[in-house]
Amino acid sequence: MTHARSAAPSSSAEPHPRSSGADDAGGGTSTRGGVAGAGPPGEGTPSASRGVVAILAFAGISVAVMQTLLVPVVARLPQLLGTTASDAAWVVTATLLSGAVATPIMGRLGDLYGKRRLILASLGAMVAGSLMCALTSSLVPMIAGRAVQGFAMGAIPLGISIMRDELPPARLGSAMAFMSSSLGVGGALAMPAAAYIAQHADWHVLFFGSAGLGALAMLMVVTVVPESAQRTGGRFDVPGALGLTAGLVMLLLAISKGGDWGWSSGITLGLFAAAPVVFVLWGLMELRVREPLVDLRSTARRQVLLTNLASITVGLAFYAATLVLPQLLQLPRSTGYGLGQTMVVARMCVAPMGIAMMLVSSLSARISETHGPKVSLMAGLVVLAVAYLSGTALMGAVWQVVLTAVLIGVGIGIAYSAMPALIIGAVPPSESGAANGLNTLMRSIGTSTSSAVVGVVLARMSIPLGGTGVPSQEGFRVSFLIAAGAALAGLLIASFLPGKPGHDVRG
Repeated sequence: MTHARSAAPSSSAEPHPRSSGADDAGGGTSTRGGVAGAGPPGEGTPSASRGVVAILAFAGISVAVMQTLLVPVVARLPQLLGTTASDAAWVVTATLLSGAVATPIMGRLGDLYGKRRLILASLGAMVAGSLMCALTSSLVPMIAGRAVQGFAMGAIPLGISIMRDELPPARLGSAMAFMSSSLGVGGALAMPAAAYIAQHADWHVLFFGSAGLGALAMLMVVTVVPESAQRTGGRFDVPGALGLTAGLVMLLLAISKGGDWGWSSGITLGLFAAAPVVFVLWGLMELRVREPLVDLRSTARRQVLLTNLASITVGLAFYAATLVLPQLLQLPRSTGYGLGQTMVVARMCVAPMGIAMMLVSSLSARISETHGPKVSLMAGLVVLAVAYLSGTALMGAVWQVVLTAVLIGVGIGIAYSAMPALIIGAVPPSESGAANGLNTLMRSIGTSTSSAVVGVVLARMSIPLGGTGVPSQEGFRVSFLIAAGAALAGLLIASFLPGKPGHDVRG
């Protein structure tokens, strides 16, 4: 069967994704001018484009804050919710699962029905879920609220897609780079604030704050961000969405809950075995659908496929720092390697990682413009590998941990910032929302895998302290070596990418 959205090969071979020939690629039924007030790219004033970038980035940072706000109170959740540690873990898992499912689905819906509209829906889910959590201390409503919050994750790839549609080429690279790094920036900067609130106020304030950020972001988006005129025709692929959801839930449940259930338990092994079967059947179905949720033919292009695989490794490497550094800083000095800092100070010491990510996003854009995003991605992965390898020796003082955090932030910021340019350089505008959503999903799979793998390492390599076990220094070092290995694996994958966006994008 002819694939309706794989026509127009010129759209993926253009030297810049915003060329006029690409605007009509993919059989989109709406072109620029289809929405009142939406002009062609580059018509807006520089100040207007800066406003769009700032507000979309603020929305992304707000989503990141929502995702990480519970980190300071995770250990207290069983007591706060009156439940067991295993059941309390569902509060975190629910957001992980719904966010993973939401990113590709919201991206595709944005391509079909309007990206700004779907950003507002994503932020609305964040506000609604935050209020649900803020008004309860019971487990089930809390899990439900966190699941609703997870749908906000779709705002980041949608924001990148709006930038592609609305910004002039001169502004696009740096804007996408900053938006792409907003997830890490918001997470790192939110941790000290969340830790302070958790120590000095009712923990429900965390959720009220999240709701307030979401509402403010919605107001700013409505006021300043235009609706993109770039649309694709067709209907939403409901069977495809259900199939992808089933496969993702099976895979991520096995990864995130395997430690609680036992890695050799029947349910964990069964989920790991069933997930690839579901994905294969889903893929076969998607290849036969005229308007699939995910265009697997575009996804199989070398530039898209390798970027997504590299995204998994970067996500895996990134999350190791958020698991190791705060624990190392907070463990008592009596262990012989802990640095004895309070929770608030520990989070402040990790916050420079987010600041570094924000500051290097423009550097990554310049590298991409000069040498291509492949070079930018590889440079970030090299810095990341060096940061983790040196970090195995830099554990003896607070300043050493801060230095490690900054180096990790630089590597992550450069690598994350290169990915949207690689994705957008390989797909037509009518598929940019779904393609960026899938790339964000790959990062989430990487962070989920990191949480499981590093969690097992730290649990197994522990020492007794006060009647319980805490991670040993060797456990921290092994975790860093795993992260460095992931960065080097990503570097190897990235080396096979085309040298310039649009060159050999169909592999």
